[in-house]
Amino acid sequence: MAERRPEGAGRLAIIAGGGLLPVHVARAARVHGEDPFILALSNEAEQDWSEFDHAGVGVGDYAGISRIFASEGIDRAVLSGSVRRRPEWRDIRPTVRTLMQVPGIVRTLLTGGDDTVLKMVIRLIEANGVRVVGADEIAPELLAAEGPVGAVRPDEEAQRDIAAASAAALALGSLDVGQGAVAVGGRVVALEGAEGTDLMLERVASLRRDGRISRRRKGVLVKLCKPDQDRRADLPSIGLGTVRRAAEAGLAGIACEAGRSLVLDRAALVEEADRAGLFVTGILPRAAGGHR
Repeated sequence: MAERRPEGAGRLAIIAGGGLLPVHVARAARVHGEDPFILALSNEAEQDWSEFDHAGVGVGDYAGISRIFASEGIDRAVLSGSVRRRPEWRDIRPTVRTLMQVPGIVRTLLTGGDDTVLKMVIRLIEANGVRVVGADEIAPELLAAEGPVGAVRPDEEAQRDIAAASAAALALGSLDVGQGAVAVGGRVVALEGAEGTDLMLERVASLRRDGRISRRRKGVLVKLCKPDQDRRADLPSIGLGTVRRAAEAGLAGIACEAGRSLVLDRAALVEEADRAGLFVTGILPRAAGGHR
């Protein structure tokens, strides 16, 4: 039975970026007894939010977000979904409380990695007296468990690719760049950058078509949390689209971090992965050859 929200708790806000994750979190929150208010980020959140109370807000409009927090009785907020573009300095609308922090905000937006920016955003939100919570706190059923979730299991070659891609993903994450890597035949062939997982997989498919990657060996996508990542924001996630693009790229499967990544549409994802002959498995990076 789903846990109910704490007695006397205020309202939950979901600050929604792109992709399907915010919808899954919002629906799960409702199952758990919440009545979430959606703050849909302009030019990022493309979902239909008609089934929820919602408002559009600019990515850098901290004053507008603060007003909504106050008017809706918000005491907790979840950051969910992708943000493709960072706000320009002219788009930043601070609250009075954060006005003196604008130079530091601009500097972080210009030079900071994604995790650094997200930590800054969390600090700004919590300056309003609103506690930022992780998507996994609201919807723990979305967390990946250790081991395969479908009928297909990684073989010895796939395990070697998991180890190679895990080490690469952790090294990449330590630079605050990305969360994913692809290894084929024990060799790392792609690292996730600002383009995101989907475009990285499209790049792998293109490299394979061009003969730059072996057509005989399949390979593996690994997605891991960054070593110092605040788990309240931007946990790695996989969904139906990830499985389909991995299949198009000719991969044998996908490995994601158990307990620190999210699996969306689990039943449909397993069905799609089994149909495509791909494995999807939760791993512990240390056991997979990582160095955390």
